[in-house]
Amino acid sequence: MKIWKSVVGKLWLTILLLVSFVLFILTILLLEFFESYHVTQIKQELETTANKIAHIVEEHPNDNEGIQMALEIVDKPTQVIIAYNKRNVFYSSSRRDKNITPEKILNDSQLSKVFRGAKTVNKEVEPPNDKSRNRYDNTLVVGVPLQVENGDNGAIFIYQSLNVLKDTTQQTTKIILLSAGIAIILTTFFAFFLSTRIAAPLRRMRLAAFEVAKGKFDTKVPILTHDEIGELATAFNQMGRQLENNMNDLQQEKEQLTSILSSMADGVLTFDRDGTILITNPPGEKFLQQWLNDPNQNLNLSAPEEILDLLQKVIDTEKEQTDELKILGHSYVVIVSPLYNQRDVRGAVAVLRDMTEERKLDKLRDDFIANVSHELRTPIAMLQGYSEAIIDDIAATDEEKKEFAKIIYDETLRIGRLVNELLDLARMEAGHISLYSEETEIKPFIERVTNKFQGLARDQNVQLSYDFTSDEYPPIDLDPDRIEQVLTNLIDNAIRHTQQHGTVKVIVDSKNNGIIVHVEDNGSGIPEEDLPFVFERFYKADKARTRGKSGTGLGLAIAKNIVDAHNGHISVKSKIGQGTTFSFFLPYSS
Repeated sequence: MKIWKSVVGKLWLTILLLVSFVLFILTILLLEFFESYHVTQIKQELETTANKIAHIVEEHPNDNEGIQMALEIVDKPTQVIIAYNKRNVFYSSSRRDKNITPEKILNDSQLSKVFRGAKTVNKEVEPPNDKSRNRYDNTLVVGVPLQVENGDNGAIFIYQSLNVLKDTTQQTTKIILLSAGIAIILTTFFAFFLSTRIAAPLRRMRLAAFEVAKGKFDTKVPILTHDEIGELATAFNQMGRQLENNMNDLQQEKEQLTSILSSMADGVLTFDRDGTILITNPPGEKFLQQWLNDPNQNLNLSAPEEILDLLQKVIDTEKEQTDELKILGHSYVVIVSPLYNQRDVRGAVAVLRDMTEERKLDKLRDDFIANVSHELRTPIAMLQGYSEAIIDDIAATDEEKKEFAKIIYDETLRIGRLVNELLDLARMEAGHISLYSEETEIKPFIERVTNKFQGLARDQNVQLSYDFTSDEYPPIDLDPDRIEQVLTNLIDNAIRHTQQHGTVKVIVDSKNNGIIVHVEDNGSGIPEEDLPFVFERFYKADKARTRGKSGTGLGLAIAKNIVDAHNGHISVKSKIGQGTTFSFFLPYSS
């Protein structure tokens, strides 16, 4: 770092300039003062000498002895002109000064006033050469009146070159310059002394400030003095501690906010006024991925148009806005609230609650009520109708009464099966299903259950068969009654939904950790849009597939719960016109 850019350099240069300026002004004033002082002294001395000479000459008129006595009191550089009148002039030196002559003095308008009775006259006479004009080349002339015997006015003129001031001025200048040099040296030492007292602590503070800027808030500055710099160091250390505490508090709040956002089940999106996403949490990112329909898509995009519309309404009205969005089968309730700065709305925060399950449960509840009502309406109507027929003696013969009673009995059985299935399904979904597992040989089990439906298959003109992909299967732990219930439902559905001369096949495939049972048919198939819902209770696909057969729509839901209870899973594959395959996996160790 250059010294001119440092505090020491600036302070040293400032003091140096200040001292130099003061010395410069002082030098000019002192030189002027000394020059004026010495000129005044010379004038006084010359005037005193001139008065003495005039006194001596007046006492010895026209006497060479008087002139000789007068010249003895005059110093060598001083010249004297004794003028009894302008014609009778005595010049003290045979060597004439080139800058001044008796004629010039006698004819000078100001100096000649002495002849007219003026007491004392003085004047600086300049040399004739203007190019080398210098005050030190001037000559100071002092004239005093002289009384002569004949009554004329004479004059004594004494003059001396001011060159004698030159040496004095040079000596004074040398002393001042020496003093200036000493002052500059002392200033330099003083500046570098201040460097150790001021600049050194400031440099430590600068280094400490850089460390604090890097995040090292525990950096301390040593307190070496108790003056303002020491107080500054104390304040700096307190600032570092306060910054560290504030940063720790901010970090804790940030971590707390991050934990809260991450643990929230609702999605959170924060926007600026332009709709740019600033902050998200995992559910919010999941919402964006569903909206983009690409889990690997970069999320640094603006929000969906629907949310941007709500954001604009929030900015315009500065009020909270609420709406419900449906994206790829998911239902979201969106609450957009404004975020303020000191003046206006700077953005908004959107809370997205996934209401898919709630809407699904609402639909299931509505469907459950509708389906139960629909399933119970027909048998109850038949019970009511045939009971009234018996009461009103519409059945005339015993055979008709027995036939009506048989119909009433069948419908009560139908109602009983529906109620029992509802109860079983409710217990299963509540986790109260009871399994009575035992080691079961899978091949004879599959053969026995499949053969139960050979009669129904022949009646429907459908070929029913089974196949095993392996010769030997280890015994498997399962509840035979429950798995038979699953197979019964799947085979019965396959036969009922397969056209005449169709085929239904039960295939058992062996895996390392269990078995997979496939129930295949080449029937009408299930529409693709219905596949995700086939295991829901009361769900029925296109009624054309039922061919008028009755059913509660609970069988597949019960089958799924039974398989899940065995720690297995069930799935379906189907294409319209090509058939359907239901598959369920059972592990060896459940």
